[in-house]
Amino acid sequence: MPKYQNVLDSPNTNTIFMIWNFKENTDYKTVFKKLCSLVINLNHSANTRFPETQSSVVLGISYEAWLKLDLPKPLPRELKPFVSIKGKKHEAVSTKADIHFHIRSNNQSYCVDIVSNLTDLLKDVATCQEEIHGFRYWDGRSILGFVDGTENPQDKERITFGLIGKEDSNYQNGSYLFVQKYLHDMQAWKNLPISEQEKIIGRTKVNDIEMDDDEKPSNSHSALANVGDDKKIVRDNMPFGNISTNEMGTYFIAYARKFSIVKEMLERMFIGEPFGNYDRILDFSKAKTGTLFFVPSFDLLDQLSD
Repeated sequence: MPKYQNVLDSPNTNTIFMIWNFKENTDYKTVFKKLCSLVINLNHSANTRFPETQSSVVLGISYEAWLKLDLPKPLPRELKPFVSIKGKKHEAVSTKADIHFHIRSNNQSYCVDIVSNLTDLLKDVATCQEEIHGFRYWDGRSILGFVDGTENPQDKERITFGLIGKEDSNYQNGSYLFVQKYLHDMQAWKNLPISEQEKIIGRTKVNDIEMDDDEKPSNSHSALANVGDDKKIVRDNMPFGNISTNEMGTYFIAYARKFSIVKEMLERMFIGEPFGNYDRILDFSKAKTGTLFFVPSFDLLDQLSD
């Protein structure tokens, strides 16, 4: 098993995202130590029992939870409360959360069992704020119909951009985790001609080919969300939702060596580059949550379980 939690895999067929907040006046510190041991055990077990299913569970801890739990100081360098980013028209909201779970597998039964294991341990000391069941849509597309994550780093680059290195030696092999739950106005999106959708995304819909720079609008998603080849993140976005109630969305999840890269991307999307030239995808996609977490290495999780 690698020293780091599984932040580098590509999105899987089945995923469950969970956000929990600790209850006051409970013994959550003791339970958290057990949780660290449980997460290590669950990952070891998955690698042994289901090696072919790419099954794992990743634990992230927020700044507020780090302080509540009296975890080591100094903190990871860029672990701070996420401050909302407000543009002229749209806002990347900030929401409260203590811990985050990213559970994935080719086998849906694994995801269900892991949620049950975690809930059994946490239910007396924490409240689940979000439980989102994601699914793979065709060939890795968002529910908007475009391939998602094309600009993700590949191969060894995923380690370079996804894991903290020697620059913060106390937290080496950890990762910053940022999540947002987006809900889409699917009816308004479907009413657009495909040619207009492509201008908003900056890529062709069928073949996933990026537009040339002289053709791509400056307020397209690919123009603003890309902050440079030397500033990448590992995206694991998944679609989710209920079709009949028109509550379809995308769970944006990014693992990064530096949260500052994610922040720069969000500022370009919501504030605009230049100011006011915001990402047009936001006219059809509303951010309902936004929280920053830190994902400890397995070595650190082992220390926190003592």
